[in-house]
Amino acid sequence: MQKLSRKNTLFVSLTLFSLFFGAGNLIFPPFLGESSGTHTLVSLAGFYITAVCFPIFAVIAISQNRGLYPLASKVHPKFALIFTFLIYLSIGPLLGIPRAGSLPFEMAVAPFLGVYASYQQLGLFIFTAIFFIAAYYISKNPTKLVDRMGKLLTPLLLILMLIVFVGSFIKPFNGFTSASGNYQTTPFVQGFLDGYLTMDTIAALNFGLVISLIIKDLGITDEKDVVKNTVRAGMFAGVLLVAVYGALAYLGALSGTIYGFSEHGAQTLANIIIHIFGPVGVILLAIIFTLACLTTSVGLITSCSQYFSSKTKYSYKSWVLGITVWSFVTSNLGLSKILQISVPLLEAIYPIAMVLIVLSFLELFWNVKQSVYQITIGVTTLMSLLSIFDTYFFTSVSLLSRIPLNSHGLAWVVPTLISLVAIQIYSLFD
Repeated sequence: MQKLSRKNTLFVSLTLFSLFFGAGNLIFPPFLGESSGTHTLVSLAGFYITAVCFPIFAVIAISQNRGLYPLASKVHPKFALIFTFLIYLSIGPLLGIPRAGSLPFEMAVAPFLGVYASYQQLGLFIFTAIFFIAAYYISKNPTKLVDRMGKLLTPLLLILMLIVFVGSFIKPFNGFTSASGNYQTTPFVQGFLDGYLTMDTIAALNFGLVISLIIKDLGITDEKDVVKNTVRAGMFAGVLLVAVYGALAYLGALSGTIYGFSEHGAQTLANIIIHIFGPVGVILLAIIFTLACLTTSVGLITSCSQYFSSKTKYSYKSWVLGITVWSFVTSNLGLSKILQISVPLLEAIYPIAMVLIVLSFLELFWNVKQSVYQITIGVTTLMSLLSIFDTYFFTSVSLLSRIPLNSHGLAWVVPTLISLVAIQIYSLFD
């Protein structure tokens, strides 16, 4: 077996961690901890399933199937073409990348402008210009991602996070708060739903190919060995995610005793850092947010450019430039209108992505026929589309009110499970 050295495995793992760890991953755990209080461990257990396990499984599945298109082709080639295109488009230039550029400014800079608040639009323009120039520079050569992210940006981000965590012991909080709302009655389920809302499984479908290519660039040529090394890197990245999420949730659970309940996770994190470091904490907060969003943005630009360059006559670097410029413009001018289209689209394809990963995982244990893929994905797609219509078009009358888990946005789960079990049993006797 061709095996990466421990050092290279570490750097690839750090690169994968940084691809996942964006702004949402930074703000969900503190808010979960603040809301869960004494139930934080239970909430985290549910959060880990959808925010860590599913994304890591997705990276492994993409590596094992040599890309998203071959995996989706198990349903049908035409489905694979449309689904893959929508995945890259929705999570990349239509949502993830422009949002990653503007979010650090909105969350960590704009609230603290004070008397300069009237210059917010100019500030956003300057901030996103610098942000996307940096993203372009890092993305234009994918063979250097490990050097620039795994060896530099990610260690810097982790060091800053460690400083915050250690600081909480130097200037401690008063103890854990009591749980509130659903975190008090069903903490595991609510944590599971919070992890689901990070939508990292869709991002993982993009990042899986990037990690495989990085491993090949490091000298691993056999496809089976690429998969095995991807598993090793994925497991280590998963451990890192578990540790960082746990630390952030712990800080969130402590912060509620001083600040009460925040409106969102960004406010929770800001309260934590400013409590520990005072006014200088604002700068630290901005750097952490920017690094987290920059690494994720680079991963999305890289994966989307690799995909679109393989399907068109335009080069990888042309796509990197085009996607970067588009994201810069939309993050300043038209993001709200694009979100009206991209968010429902993303919500529609997310369940399909999760079911594809589950089916790919099940293939490790038994033969999953194409008919199982087709019917199960067909049911998931139908329920997902109905749920989107229910949410955005038939707001006065619910089409799915009697479906279990509909109130949690998971109306697709039970019908999908029933169809999967039924068609798998039928296929065994066919």
